[in-house]
Amino acid sequence: MSLKHFIQITKPGIIFGNVLSVAGGFFLASKGHVDLAVFLAAMIGTSLVVASGCVFNNCIDRDIDLKMERTKNRALVQGLISLKLALVYATVLGVAGVALLYTVANPLAALFAVIGFIIYVGFYSLYLKRKSVHGTLVGSLSGAMPPVIGYVAVSNTFDMAALTLLVMFSLWQMPHSYAIAIFRFNDYLAASIPVLPVKRGIQVAKKHILIYILAFLVATLMLTFSGYAGMSYLAVAAAMGMYWLYMAWTGYKAVDDTVWARKLFVFSIFTITALSVMMSLDFKVPTELLLTYAH
Repeated sequence: MSLKHFIQITKPGIIFGNVLSVAGGFFLASKGHVDLAVFLAAMIGTSLVVASGCVFNNCIDRDIDLKMERTKNRALVQGLISLKLALVYATVLGVAGVALLYTVANPLAALFAVIGFIIYVGFYSLYLKRKSVHGTLVGSLSGAMPPVIGYVAVSNTFDMAALTLLVMFSLWQMPHSYAIAIFRFNDYLAASIPVLPVKRGIQVAKKHILIYILAFLVATLMLTFSGYAGMSYLAVAAAMGMYWLYMAWTGYKAVDDTVWARKLFVFSIFTITALSVMMSLDFKVPTELLLTYAH
């Protein structure tokens, strides 16, 4: 039992992706006035809650992980960390994260962290992942919480921008998750996880991917149209979204679905990273543009 195993079961890759989106939401709401203490609380607090959810997920998924090539060597599957210790560890991480958000940011940020955690651990990991083809959709809501936490940590209100972030990041999760399920098809099949590509076929999943990316593209542009982000953000969001849509479209003619899905998955990460960075840098519509709208 080593420190490495304790770090691994928190899924650092997932934490890193979430931290980027927390920063995106935070800077979008800050509009250039950054409170360093709140920023650190939002980043660290959310990371701890996400880490907690991932450790609980590892505890719950031990039987599934054993059947999947990608996960069969995880610390809990191999018995390198005891279940009891992992549960205590997960609880401490979660409580610390929520407490940090509650005391240094605000209760609203802590509330969204708790909601995201309950959806991921309670609804998704414990039940829907194993039982329903709609598990991905419900799970996507938890994946969309980090940017909302970052945003409300500053604004202390759930407004149109926070709603847009929630919708945008939820929609992004869907094609991203379906792409993983396509290139890890055999793993999901072996573990009897009823994801859309396994349950209804890859062709149906391709259609869903296309529709979700289109909806995601529309949602991303709303940040500018509702006056929260600027034109540079709009240009990047439109370009990345259109290209991602084009990639999804090429899936219909793909010779090898695994190769195509992996490329789509990688580009999904570039897309969401670019948007998180752009909303951090380009957080409001220039005044002259607002004046043109007024006339």
